[in-house]
Amino acid sequence: MLQSLISRMLLGLVLCITCIATTFGQNKFSPSSYIEVHKKAAQELMQETGVPASVILAVAIHESAYGNSRIAKHLNNHFGIKGKNNSKKIKSAYKGYSSVTESYNDFVGLLKRRKSTQHLFGQSANKNFQSWVNAIARSGYSQTKSWKTHVLRTISRYNLDQYDTLK
Repeated sequence: MLQSLISRMLLGLVLCITCIATTFGQNKFSPSSYIEVHKKAAQELMQETGVPASVILAVAIHESAYGNSRIAKHLNNHFGIKGKNNSKKIKSAYKGYSSVTESYNDFVGLLKRRKSTQHLFGQSANKNFQSWVNAIARSGYSQTKSWKTHVLRTISRYNLDQYDTLK
């Protein structure tokens, strides 16, 4: 009887903690949940433009902290692209988007507009994710010296290059 009471109390405690975690942490992405939610959009962009899905995902993961950064949550900006926004929630120099998909599309558009990455597009689109990351880093996309290393490590850590081949 005492054991049954303790079991019910523990179950109640677990349910209570689960409710609290769900209520207050519902917008938190883990690495695997971020990839699961956004891999299809990255693969569709890869098919349309030739930018490897692994590069799109790795840059988004790095720049948005798996979609958990303030600019990702409030501005749908997953790539740290600067520009205007109309947010009443946060003051930011980062561009605001109506959706995450719009942010993903703008990232690829930015790569198309930059001279240092334009050569990667076209009929002989380069499928090598390392070439893309190197070119993006050379283009001045980030001022952080370790940016390229972090993005390449992210691709490796989460085996993101598996999404560069459509099945």
